[in-house]
Parts: sequence; C-alpha cells; structure tokens
Amino acid sequence: MMPSLDIVFLGLSLSSSWGNGHATTYRALIKGLRQDGHRVLFLERDVPWYASQRDLASPDFCELAYYADIDAMIDLYRDRLRSADAVIVGSYVPEGVALIDRLNRLEPKRLCFYDIDTPVTLAKLDRGDEEYLALRQIPLFDAYFSFSGGEVLARLENRYGARRAVALYCSVDEGRYADTGEPHCWDLGYLGTYSPDRQPTLQRLLLEPARRLPSMRFVVAGPQYPAEIDWPANVQRIEHLAPADHASFYSRQRFTLNVTRGDMIAAGWSPSVRLFEAAACGTPVISDFWRGLEELLPDGEALIIAQGPADVVAVLAELADADRVAIAANARRRVLSGHTGAARGAELVRVLSELPANRVCERISA
Repeated sequence: MMPSLDIVFLGLSLSSSWGNGHATTYRALIKGLRQDGHRVLFLERDVPWYASQRDLASPDFCELAYYADIDAMIDLYRDRLRSADAVIVGSYVPEGVALIDRLNRLEPKRLCFYDIDTPVTLAKLDRGDEEYLALRQIPLFDAYFSFSGGEVLARLENRYGARRAVALYCSVDEGRYADTGEPHCWDLGYLGTYSPDRQPTLQRLLLEPARRLPSMRFVVAGPQYPAEIDWPANVQRIEHLAPADHASFYSRQRFTLNVTRGDMIAAGWSPSVRLFEAAACGTPVISDFWRGLEELLPDGEALIIAQGPADVVAVLAELADADRVAIAANARRRVLSGHTGAARGAELVRVLSELPANRVCERISA
C-alpha cells in the first residue's frame, strides 16, 4: 500500500471549466488521489473571468484556496509548501515564471511541473515566448509531467534539460461520465472552445458533412466562436456546457467528433480529455489523425479516424448500428481500464515515490 502523500497543486483553474480543459483534468486526477487517501491542496489564482464562471467553487475531494498575489500566498502557505511531499505547478498559471522562482527559493521537498499544454509550451519556448514557463526553469523540476507522451518525453530531456520527463495524460472521472440512457438528439456533435487552428478541421469534419446531410442533426458546444461563422441550419449551437452536463451531452449523440490542436497533432501522443470523456459515456468517436492515437484507441476497433467530409458522411449514413455500438464498447473498456482519474493518480504517486526528497542544493543551483 502506497503511503499517503501531501500534494500541493498550483494550477490554472480547478473551480471553473469555462474556456479551458484544465479544470476537468485536475478534478479527475485529484479525485483519484483522494480515493487512495492522499491529501491535496489546490491553489488557484483569483481572476475575474473564472470567478464569474465557477462550476465547482467548493470541491469535497480536496482543499481549494484562491490567491490574488504570489508573495502574499507564499507567506500564508509557506509551511505547507515546505512540508508537502510534492509541490506541482501547472501550465498557463498567471505569472508562472515568477511563481516558479519563488517556489524554488522556498526549497520544497519535490518541485514538479504538470504541463497540460506540452506541445503549445514547447512551441512557445522555441519562439522565445516565456509566458508561464522559462526555458531556464525546466531543469529545476524533479519531474516534468507531460500531457504528451511518446517522443516528446525524450525531447524534453535531451533538448530542454528536463531531469525526468513523464507522460501524465489527462483522464476521466468515471463516476461522472457514463451513458445516461437518454435518446439521441444529434447524429454528430462536438464539444470544445473555439480555436483558430481547430476550426478548419471542425469545418471539414462537421460543418461540411452537415451541409451534405441536411436531414441529419448536428451540434457544436463551446464558447468564443466568432459571430461571422456560417453555421448550417441543421447545426445547433450551445454557448457553454458545464461539466455536470457533459455526460448527458455525449449520451445524446450517435457519434461525437474529436478535433486536435495543430501543435498537439505535430507532437503526437496527446489525447484530449474530451476523447476519454466521450468514450466513457459509450459514445463512439470520430477523430482526426495524430501519431499515437491508434495505440490508445485503434482505428476501426475503438474509434473511427476521418480524413475528410466524405469519411464522416459515410460513417453517419452507412455504418451499421451494431458496429457503432461495438466500437463504442471497445473504447469504453479501454478507457475505464487505464485512463480514469484513479489510474492517473496512481501513476503520479508512483513517480513521486521514486523521486528523492529534499534534493534542494542540486535544484537551487540548476
């Protein structure tokens, strides 16, 4: 039995899923940690755009506290940060560079980074953009947990100087994501915040099929889509969908679409949380292609890869319902066996337990 750990996360947001996938990723992971008896404090920067859109202001599976100023927060939580078994900073945290430097000087037992945006982070660093992480800081971390696996891990260690790069994919809260049994409302749907680099794929794999199949029903849920987008008449728009409504949303689709950001396609091995959530709900997934996808969900067995609108049209119009159900069942079985919050929490704890504690002098001098 793994001993109970005390872990402090400093992440983008746990309280609000508005416009970001970090919240649901953290929630599943931390609930998994709590199930195994670990203690977690999550420190979140109090910003107005999340404060006005909080859908989990008081979680029952960890401590959640907000802060407005880094120095004041560290003064308040100094003892907890020093005594914790691990302090883990997440990607896209406001003033992340300053925060990491302050935490490093505080000399925690283990200082780690959880990059939920690894391909984006590395692309930014290659451009000299150090919005939330500086290149010089990567060697400071005892472990660099990465949203992306595969060859990205070797790149992190060999090119960027990570001491230890470890894949820590997003995961699904199996207690919240399951088939609700509701009747289908849509033939194909998509859930995701607007992103310029995803929009051409959404256009190709959902909007164009909708135009070719006017008798079928489609839906796109997510905020920040520009007003000038020409939505076909048979595409329903939902501006924001809280996590509590995700399972119902997926369950009411015959198929759901997974669309991947350009940097993540280039990196490969970067499954989105939406992919796991849909699969856990028993909804078959149509996805764009990226390297590593078929290692997680094999094409034709647990998922359908589409290159263009004709592929999607063929699936929606011609695939036998028995095959649709079988693909969904295979995906759900794979996800529940290895991609839940409990599974991911165990992976995190196993790595933390392998790291030497109090490697302070070596880290400070890096």
